[in-house]
Amino acid sequence: MFSDVYFPRVNGVSTSIRTFAQALVRMGHAVTLVAPDYGADSGQEQHDDGSFEIIRLPARVIFFDPEDRLIKGAALAGITRRLAVRDWDVIHVHTPFRAHQLGVRLGRLTGVPVVETYHTYFEEYVGHYLPWLPTGLARWGARRASRYLCHGVDHLIVPSAQMEQVLDRYGIRTPCTVIPTGIDLAEFAGGEGARFRDTHGIDHDVPTLVTVSRLSREKNIGFLIRVVGRLVPEFPTLQFLIAGEGPDATRLRQLVAALRLQDNVRFFGNLDRRTSLLDAYRAGDVFVFASPTETQGLVLIEAMAVGTPIVSTAVMGTATVLRDARSARVSEEDETAFSGHVASLLRAPEARAALAQAGPIDASAWSTEVLMRRVVDLYASLARPFPALA
Repeated sequence: MFSDVYFPRVNGVSTSIRTFAQALVRMGHAVTLVAPDYGADSGQEQHDDGSFEIIRLPARVIFFDPEDRLIKGAALAGITRRLAVRDWDVIHVHTPFRAHQLGVRLGRLTGVPVVETYHTYFEEYVGHYLPWLPTGLARWGARRASRYLCHGVDHLIVPSAQMEQVLDRYGIRTPCTVIPTGIDLAEFAGGEGARFRDTHGIDHDVPTLVTVSRLSREKNIGFLIRVVGRLVPEFPTLQFLIAGEGPDATRLRQLVAALRLQDNVRFFGNLDRRTSLLDAYRAGDVFVFASPTETQGLVLIEAMAVGTPIVSTAVMGTATVLRDARSARVSEEDETAFSGHVASLLRAPEARAALAQAGPIDASAWSTEVLMRRVVDLYASLARPFPALA
């Protein structure tokens, strides 16, 4: 596997890659991930836990996106030679930058098939990261780059049917299979909401909303903060817990101050997925989400797994996750409508309990153990047979 992002960089792609790799290892397969080196002080060593091989390559900070790294060009030739002498069945690329370059180069050199996952709806993201470009030009560039990159690999994996439709609209003709990443349900069996509330001084009877997200404009967290502003008159002690970090944090804090919601909105940064994040999920009476750009929306599945009732918009990948879900209420992206759904749940503990009970059942359809069998079947269908021994 090749990726331009991995832990300690926290985002959905990093989570997806780790989920893929650990599931493959549990199924008896061998995995090597090639990813950027984030530096000695980044804490990356705690994420390289030895469950699968990780090769870190020298990388530099990207000036307009300091959270991310760009693998240095000088590292490409050496790693390609090192990997070319090893036996691979499949090369799986997860991001479109140096990782794509490396994966395609190794595939051509070895004859091994190259699969690429289209994780990110770049047409919707590019304007946030390159704001100086005219919107139309940025979107055109994202579509053109997507066609070029996708036509350079043998097969594509997309997390949702909606994303497959986008690629079809782009004119991409590379064979494509829809396989969501899913989650390891065992990771979400724990957590104590009461512990999180006690730790952070939140009374047990205080109505609480929670969201888990990277703090960036495309995640639409500002919309959720404005929704909270509409709820506070009826629920003056309401607490909105935001778990995550990102470049939009300063603007969001300013929005909270402008709406005078400092007593109602709390930022917690990135939480440990094995402990405090589970506690935060369970501390919420309602999980809220409104991102319009998700190719899947793993946090919705995580909220289902822990049994937190959901109110969310349903756009792109989140529409797939929420279709037929009995643990969620779907709202349009309208502050009045969204706040109405949340308020009705906060007033009705029986309704919340019914949604909570349905959550783990909904989440079971997204189990990694089920979905990764489909990935392995795809790998097997693509893998070239080794030459017969003389």
